[in-house]
Amino acid sequence: MKRPTHAGLTWLIILWMLGGLCGPETSFGQSGARPTSPPLPARKAALIDVTGYWASIISVDWRWRMMTPPIGDYSSVPLNPEGIRVTRAWDPKADAAQGAQCKAYGAAGLMRLPEELQIQWSDDNTLQIQTDAGMQTRQLHFDGHWAGGAATAQGYSSASWYKQTQTVGFNPPSNGPKPGGGGTLKVMTTHMLPGYLRRNGVPYSGSAVMTEYFDRIDDEGTSYLIVTSVVEDAVYLRDIFITTEEYMRMPDGSRWDPEPCRIIPPTSSSQVVG
Repeated sequence: MKRPTHAGLTWLIILWMLGGLCGPETSFGQSGARPTSPPLPARKAALIDVTGYWASIISVDWRWRMMTPPIGDYSSVPLNPEGIRVTRAWDPKADAAQGAQCKAYGAAGLMRLPEELQIQWSDDNTLQIQTDAGMQTRQLHFDGHWAGGAATAQGYSSASWYKQTQTVGFNPPSNGPKPGGGGTLKVMTTHMLPGYLRRNGVPYSGSAVMTEYFDRIDDEGTSYLIVTSVVEDAVYLRDIFITTEEYMRMPDGSRWDPEPCRIIPPTSSSQVVG
């Protein structure tokens, strides 16, 4: 599927970043005061509308996202020695034989794929993200907590709304930010099955934690969704792994074309780099 590009998107991202990556926070931590009154259902309290169809804009990291890199290519991923060893030992034929076609479609790698998203509310406190790549479904829960059970490819995602401000140290009023007034969707995902950060076997473990920040930018009639993800994994990473993915909002689902998980051969299976 041909993906849209947008030459003017770079400056929009820069302006967004100048406004603060995580709103009122100075780091990837907690924001200000919580509302004291009973909270509205997440759907009614939404600060931004992220629903609809969104198509990937592959404006950065093209060679790692549009194709499967050579075996051993972990450039820009802060792997520790064990992560490097596992990456270099990746065998796509072994994955295929084990029925592991979906290891590159787990939550920590899914949003990096060239794809289209369908985002909708499944109930008043749960956002659902479906991908045409790999036909995956993520559930973002605004209430409750993980109740136990087996880990899954998409893990358990806890979601919350955060108000953006350019004033460092700002605490929102006690009654909370105004719904629809602009802000950020924060998502933390845990209890994932081991998977791949890239389709060439760059690993993350079952103890990895991913934090995402969803922001919407509207410019001259076009809407963009900016997703910044932070992956922490003491098993395979020596530092946090931060990426940013961009999407353009589509007018309808006419481009929606779901395909099952598949293993795409590396660009040069005999080449080991990194």
